[in-house]
Amino acid sequence: MNPTPGRPATGIRPGPAVALGLVILCIEGYDLFILGAVGPSLLHHPDWDVTKSTLGLLGSLTALGMPLGSIAAGWAGDLYGRRLPMTISLAWLSLAMLLSAVAGDLALFGATRFLTGMGIGALIPLVTAYVSETADPARHSLHVGTATTGLAIGGIITGVVGRTVLPEWDFRALFLFGVIPLLLIPVVWRLVPARVQDRPDEAPPEAEAETAPAAEPEESGNRLRRLLRPPYRRSTLLFWAATFSGLVIVYGASTWLPSLMVDNGYDLSSSLEFSIAFNVGAVVGTFGAALVADRGLLKISTIVSFLLAAVAMITLSAPQPRPLLLAASAVAGFGALGTQALVNIYVAQAHPARLRGTALGFSLGVGRVGAIVGPSYVAAVTVLISSSKAGFYAFVVPAILGALLIGLLRPGRRTSAAVPSSGRAEADVPFAQ
Repeated sequence: MNPTPGRPATGIRPGPAVALGLVILCIEGYDLFILGAVGPSLLHHPDWDVTKSTLGLLGSLTALGMPLGSIAAGWAGDLYGRRLPMTISLAWLSLAMLLSAVAGDLALFGATRFLTGMGIGALIPLVTAYVSETADPARHSLHVGTATTGLAIGGIITGVVGRTVLPEWDFRALFLFGVIPLLLIPVVWRLVPARVQDRPDEAPPEAEAETAPAAEPEESGNRLRRLLRPPYRRSTLLFWAATFSGLVIVYGASTWLPSLMVDNGYDLSSSLEFSIAFNVGAVVGTFGAALVADRGLLKISTIVSFLLAAVAMITLSAPQPRPLLLAASAVAGFGALGTQALVNIYVAQAHPARLRGTALGFSLGVGRVGAIVGPSYVAAVTVLISSSKAGFYAFVVPAILGALLIGLLRPGRRTSAAVPSSGRAEADVPFAQ
């Protein structure tokens, strides 16, 4: 019997979980994009002597803390449940943002961005796993995708706030909004289960049953070993590489998009409008792609979104009518944030509940090398190549690489998380050796 639409097999209603995940990732998106919004102000700070290379380094420091947060939180979420690690991560993120707001020099500010990165890295795998486990099987991609649009919505809020108050306000005042996660801790404690709940409709892939020992203790080391041997090994490595490519685009764009627009002749207000369009495109595009993915087309949706990122960045590099540039910025937003949301959905669907947090944590943790490299990579390209178009072309290589990596995933078993009761096509999940 298929699960009743609207209520997953775990018995937890998806609506509150999706709403909570959306709000948490919205705040996280604000924290993520705040550096890009204040970038032009930082470059003109009278005392800190910030250069383009320094701005890239600050973005990389933020990203440097993310693998630590992702891996630790994903592992802890599988071992201890989602509730406790999520609560700790929210408190950590709020404290780090408050310290950014009161930082008196560039060195301390950079250290607080590293701490912020740890909190951001921890929350994404925890929220994705939690929402995935509560999602209606017929609408798995849509529910998880809806929650992950919070990152882009947070970016929109950042752009609106930055456009409204900068450069009149001290840029550090924008970091004060980062303490809002403290208000969510009681909600998390009430709504998030203390322990991971396996879904009755989740069975291990047939290949795993043939290759894995019949009884293996559930220890953290064993979880990682399971990811790095058949039937998960090939897909694990491809997911890690695809996440690397996607996060080069996401964190490079979040740090550099406004400044690149300024370099192309737009003032600060105009560049922030492009940033807002970038995030609106991510929200709308992710919704559309998730609806398509729930019809069994998750792989093709992810490939197309990577390619759209390349097309959009090429378009943005050339003089275009303003409406077309705004549209291209929106498509670039989907190609960046929307693509990574689809990759995360792919990883979540490809693993059972008690391995899902670890799989997401390591995929994002290892892949976040791309987040570390991304801002500095774009900075290096803009410094080495004098053309104002160079920063945009820097994104084309990881976009094409990401599409190729997803294309290499082989179809394996079909996951019931994508099987709707209406009889639509099932989604292939990559459990190939």
